[in-house]
Amino acid sequence: MQYNPQNPIIVQGDKSVLLEVNSPLYHEARDILSRFAELEKSPEYIHTYRISPLSLWNAASSGLTADAIVEGLTTYSKYPLPSNVAADIREYIGRYGRIRLIRRDDDLLLTSDDIPLILELQRRKELKPYILAPEDDHTLRVNPARRGHIKQALVNIGYPAEDLVGYVSGDTVSFDLRLLTNGGKPFTLRNYQQEAGELFYADGAAHGGSGVIVLPCGAGKTIVGLSVMNEMQCSTLILTPNTVSVRQWIDELIDKTTLMNEQVGEYSGRRKEIRPITISTYQTMTYRKRKVPRTAPFNEQYPHFTLFNDHNWGLIIYDEVHLLPAPVFSITANLQARRRLGLTATLVREDGRQEDVFSLIGPKKYDVPWKDLEKQGWIATADVVEVRVPLLHNERIEYAIAEERQKYRIAAESEAKFKVLDHLLIKHRTDQVLVIGMYLSQLGKVAKRYDVPLITGKTSVKQRRVLYEQFKTGEISTLVVSKVGNFAVDLPNANVMMQISGTFGSRQEEAQRLGRILRPHEDELAHFYTIISKDTVDQRFGANRQLFLTEQGYKYTILYEDEVANYEPNSLIC
Repeated sequence: MQYNPQNPIIVQGDKSVLLEVNSPLYHEARDILSRFAELEKSPEYIHTYRISPLSLWNAASSGLTADAIVEGLTTYSKYPLPSNVAADIREYIGRYGRIRLIRRDDDLLLTSDDIPLILELQRRKELKPYILAPEDDHTLRVNPARRGHIKQALVNIGYPAEDLVGYVSGDTVSFDLRLLTNGGKPFTLRNYQQEAGELFYADGAAHGGSGVIVLPCGAGKTIVGLSVMNEMQCSTLILTPNTVSVRQWIDELIDKTTLMNEQVGEYSGRRKEIRPITISTYQTMTYRKRKVPRTAPFNEQYPHFTLFNDHNWGLIIYDEVHLLPAPVFSITANLQARRRLGLTATLVREDGRQEDVFSLIGPKKYDVPWKDLEKQGWIATADVVEVRVPLLHNERIEYAIAEERQKYRIAAESEAKFKVLDHLLIKHRTDQVLVIGMYLSQLGKVAKRYDVPLITGKTSVKQRRVLYEQFKTGEISTLVVSKVGNFAVDLPNANVMMQISGTFGSRQEEAQRLGRILRPHEDELAHFYTIISKDTVDQRFGANRQLFLTEQGYKYTILYEDEVANYEPNSLIC
């Protein structure tokens, strides 16, 4: 291949791919890359993708071939494709599906056309506990109760199985999506919501029915869930991060579908309703009995896990799947006969368990860059600002002599941040503002200083709903929220967020918090401020949290304390 300076891609030997944003071929190249490479960062001019075994297996699971990937890279590359990259693409794509999981009568079988591979797998310690007996040179009979564990083991070995066993249908639940909501507003699926639902379900084929949909906060992931439920028409268990989210799912189901109230149940700390459509929380499901030994069976340690088998579910939805706790991963390994849908704004997991999401929930089925939906007007354009504030003199002394584990809290709770908050709240006095942080004592001071309501984990669900409703109607214009505001809070009129402390360097949290203000507001910008203590671990953690947003293409404006008073926030989208 000849050097072509007009092409926008540079493929490097370490399997990173650089994409020039200002190229006239940017959109075509991006669409090709998004099918088999993970976007690592997307600042202004050069986006970086990474080709990994997991990204290639995700691509293979959707039917993409190695030839199509190599051809796509070759078509848009400035320089010849490194030979090792082409070879590895063929190698990893070729591994997906060389092992197949199938059912024959009551037996679960691992089968392959590759006899030496079957021999190798028989001897792998990761798989040995699940092998019952060899059937023939091409087939191993494996434990049908360990379908998920087998898939996990095969991913770890490097040969992800194509699961063709299929799924139970679950009990039938008949309903329709409304054309008009209960409130009388027109309702229709957006094109990407419908496309995501159809790709997941795949008309009921065995290769569909399990996987993850990745959409930005505010893009309507709940509506995608409704779309899939409408396709399947079956009993559904929905797992969410908190009780407020449970109520929001119930509200959406009743508002936008023909389901009746008596068909939708809440399974939480307060209620234990098991109905054709049941919504619960990760916290409820992972409630653990005290004094029960960790060697006891899971259902004895976690009594609410019986919910997974107390009803004939056809679909399980994992809302905010990036938050899925370890015990739910464990039980999900035993739920491979049920269709599983993961919904998330980011597959970034702070515990690095992305491969478990792949093997136990399913491969990524759909992903849309945040900036693409912003350009289409489906999510708001956000102006992102970091304000760096020096510690007060006494705080600097305290910080200097503190033990390492105490330094972050001292820096995060600096009293110097209040002066910046004073200025910003005045500048945004006509906006709907969320002030969010990690430390309750700090948030209490904010609420008292500005005489505004505070919502924490201790605030009753009833009181939260009252305050959220008052915020929605504009009766109150400023809310202070703890980490409970990170996700599953539906406040469509919120257009400003001021972050005064965060969970160390969590990129996941940064994405969720920005998402609270991404509902579009005509031609107005959303504003996201992070106030950090300069020259401390607070600044270092802040830099890490920035990564996710800069990777999504957001530009950061950096201000210092003495610049805030004269700073004029942008008001209109350029």
